[in-house]
Amino acid sequence: MVAHEYAHAEAAYRQGDDTAYALGRLTLNPLKHIDPFTTVVLPVMLWIVSNGTFTFAAAKPVPVTPRKYRNFRQGDIIVSLAGIVTNLVLFVLAAGLFAIVGVVADGAPVLARTFMILQRMLFYGMWLNLLLAFFNLLPIPPCDGSHVFKYLLPPGAALKYRQLYAFGYLPIIAFLVFVRAVPAAQAVYLWPMQQLLRLGWAVVGGYALPGALPVS
Repeated sequence: MVAHEYAHAEAAYRQGDDTAYALGRLTLNPLKHIDPFTTVVLPVMLWIVSNGTFTFAAAKPVPVTPRKYRNFRQGDIIVSLAGIVTNLVLFVLAAGLFAIVGVVADGAPVLARTFMILQRMLFYGMWLNLLLAFFNLLPIPPCDGSHVFKYLLPPGAALKYRQLYAFGYLPIIAFLVFVRAVPAAQAVYLWPMQQLLRLGWAVVGGYALPGALPVS
């Protein structure tokens, strides 16, 4: 999440908007990206209410001033997709490190359990970064995908679509409640992520140590 928000800030800065930079958000310091409610209180509340079966969290959105972009439309799309691209890159890096750990572990059997735990962490890194990437691709405000989707709509429809931003996170919460209640919808929503995860596992799974895969 931190890398995702940093990517937005970096992309905005490169497009001519120094808002995030001036506010100290162009950093990988996690403390700068924590929102007391959406990063801490909300996920804890949802976890408790759902008896540990569901939670949702978000980092503090990076502030941008689109009118400062050298090219408004291009800048808006680039900044919106920067976080998603970063999560996909982190997925690839985690997969690569997973394989490297498996190779190194062959030469140090005494540390097999340590390397197994490290591989499990890296698998979670693969899974979580894909989840963040495809979740943010959703064309539902305020997800990043909505900032691209609005340019695909006719002007009148785009204007009405942008009114959804006034509801904050409510559209996303409603979507999550819906997909949890309708398993078929959840399967459709998660299908692209699962296919890419399977592809990654097909490439690096052969390097897995016993017990490294945390899910069946």
